[in-house]
Amino acid sequence: MFLKYMNTIGTKIDKATSDKISFISFIVPEFAEAYKMNIQDAYFYLKKYGGWDFLNKHWWALHTDNVYYALDTIYQICYKNGGQR
Repeated sequence: MFLKYMNTIGTKIDKATSDKISFISFIVPEFAEAYKMNIQDAYFYLKKYGGWDFLNKHWWALHTDNVYYALDTIYQICYKNGGQR
């Protein structure tokens, strides 16, 4: 949706940025579903406990992994930073 909007207003997004947006917009709802929270709560949880920064920094490696392992890795980062779910 966001990428279609950006293309309609004439803003070009490079492939890496497009892939990053696609992966993050996929993995956050998956994280929310896996840990029984709504998407907004998942976003705030990831922001609060370092998962968001980790996700933005290491998305390239995470997107090549199995979804289960990517979610577990993100959860472990949050847990090490005080997250408890």
